[in-house]
Parts: sequence; structure tokens; C-alpha cells
Amino acid sequence: MPKFLIQATYTQEGAKGLLREGASGRRAAVEQVVGGLGGSVEAVYFAFGEMDAILIVDFPDRVDMAAVALAVKASGGLQTRATPLLTTEEIDEATRRQVTFRAPGA
Repeated sequence: MPKFLIQATYTQEGAKGLLREGASGRRAAVEQVVGGLGGSVEAVYFAFGEMDAILIVDFPDRVDMAAVALAVKASGGLQTRATPLLTTEEIDEATRRQVTFRAPGA
């Protein structure tokens, strides 16, 4: 199951919602959305600084992640960035594949 790192920053309206619901309420909302698509939530952390929340989630496929990202962005409550995460084994497999590439200007 593909794993993703999600980094989120609350908009002003999103921060107001967080203040009303609390972190537990937001985690429950995330678990409902992710679980509803057959995925799972590995971790949810809240932070302060550039990012307000950091999550690690698993989805059955990348299209599910894209659907959630679009819905979240359309809500206006958050700005998010989703990064696919690869296992050590997946990178090992990638290093064994032959790729021919010509650098620009070479």
C-alpha cells in the first residue's frame, strides 16, 4: 500500500476550526476520510513553525491520495503537500534498473 508524508498548514479559518474541535477531533476526521478509502493513518503530529501538522498515511493507491488532496485543498481550511514515501527495498529495486539518461548539453 503506498505510503505518504502529508505536511499541512492551516489557513485562518482552518485554525479556527482546530481551536473549536481540538487535535483529537481533527485526527478523528482524518482517520474517517482515510479509512473510508481503505487506507490507514500511521501517525499524526501537530507542530508550530512552517508546518502545523505532519501525517503519515497509507492508501490503496495514489489516486485515493489525489482524491483526498483535492477535497482538502477545495475546503480552503488547509494548504497541504503530499510526498510519496518509498521503502528501502523499493529504492534497492530502483537501483537495479538500467536507465539511460543524457544530461542537458551533454
